Amino acid sequence: MANLNVQIPTLKLNDGTSIPLTGYGTGTAWYKSDSGSGIDRKLVDATKTALKLGYYHLDAAEVYNTEAEVGIAIKESKVPREKLFVTTKVITNIQDVPNAIDQSLEKLQLDYVDLYLVHSPFFASSDADLQSTWAAMEKVKADGKAKSIGVSNYLVPHLEATMKTASVIPSINQIEYHPYLQHGGSDGPLLSYMKENNIANSAYAPLTAVTKAKPGPLDELYVDLAKKYYVSEGEIALRWCIDQNVVAITTSGKEERLSDYLRVTTFTMTPKEISEVSRVGDQKHFRGFWQAKFDEKDRS
Repeated sequence: MANLNVQIPTLKLNDGTSIPLTGYGTGTAWYKSDSGSGIDRKLVDATKTALKLGYYHLDAAEVYNTEAEVGIAIKESKVPREKLFVTTKVITNIQDVPNAIDQSLEKLQLDYVDLYLVHSPFFASSDADLQSTWAAMEKVKADGKAKSIGVSNYLVPHLEATMKTASVIPSINQIEYHPYLQHGGSDGPLLSYMKENNIANSAYAPLTAVTKAKPGPLDELYVDLAKKYYVSEGEIALRWCIDQNVVAITTSGKEERLSDYLRVTTFTMTPKEISEVSRVGDQKHFRGFWQAKFDEKDRS
């Protein structure tokens, strides 16, 4: 286990807010299908461990049914609020955003979140649905209940529709992003649009190439890079994101693994290595989430 006293680097968003480039996620492995199933003390303790190690960026969502656990962990950890960066997302109660944010804040035991995201665009049957929802998000920000607002899983058409009537540009788009799902790369439509409009990229499932998408063309390269930097393949996967100014959301219930992941702050990959990971990764396509919304070969 790494014994590090580290400072996770930050990225400045288009509204001036700074977001830590690594966040602790409370979805996927921690997801609870039943909101009435009671408090998961394992998640509370894991989140407290993450906070102890220095993961002050916590990523939650109402649909995970874990906001209450995050709130308890924050309270019990006694980390000052100003040191935290808390993200949550709305989709379950997307038709009533004002009520949704109030419920989330109550569960989180907070007066505001640092980042509030529309979890997915797929609820919308028209551009007007996206636009009215974004107007409600802007009201959340204006009311001081979220410092920054953004979206998740949006493609170019969803962003374009939202931007037509937006007063506030989304600060971030959280998407599945890893070398096997690069959305066409930096020159592709999605990432190009985000860059042109100063919308930051946040990656969920950044470890996919070293976990559920193995075996794959990156296996040997990841091993070689891990040996070079004396880290794990997972840390290479995270650093590939961070070195591109992509916010990487990861999780684990194991203190040793979370501690080791912090070694990403001790090295940087060369531009050539980043490009090589991208090039080799492009040889395989793997989408871990929202498969039903996309054709099997769709890399958008």
